[in-house]
Amino acid sequence: MSIEQHNYFMSLALEESKKALPYCLPNPPVGCVLVKEGIVVSRGYTQPPGQAHAEANALAKCSGPLEYISAYVTLEPCSFHGKTPSCAQAFINRNIGKVFVAINDPDPRNNGSGIQMLRHAGIQVVQGISSETVFNFLSPYLIKG
Repeated sequence: MSIEQHNYFMSLALEESKKALPYCLPNPPVGCVLVKEGIVVSRGYTQPPGQAHAEANALAKCSGPLEYISAYVTLEPCSFHGKTPSCAQAFINRNIGKVFVAINDPDPRNNGSGIQMLRHAGIQVVQGISSETVFNFLSPYLIKG
């Protein structure tokens, strides 16, 4: 896939992020799209606190094997279990094929751990897709370390 295609799918994930506001607060408004062979097969965004994050929301709408599916996520999947389970672990459990992440999560509970978990599980992670655009939208909602 070309960088233009990756940017396109990340722009769709960013549009999902915007749907999360204001109900997701104080959690950041994250968006996720799942893509198979250039076609979006599922979308999700962060639900109100205590409910599904963007990744879990998208995964819940997608059945069957996921090893040929790529996830485009605006913010690094969480590595920790808070009010909801770890999104990085959900991708691992569902055997997602590849994960594209726009920006890392500066929350000290995460801060690279989600990406590390995915890579340790053998999942390819590509960072930095549309990072400037996504950062400009998400930065007011991020917990800084």
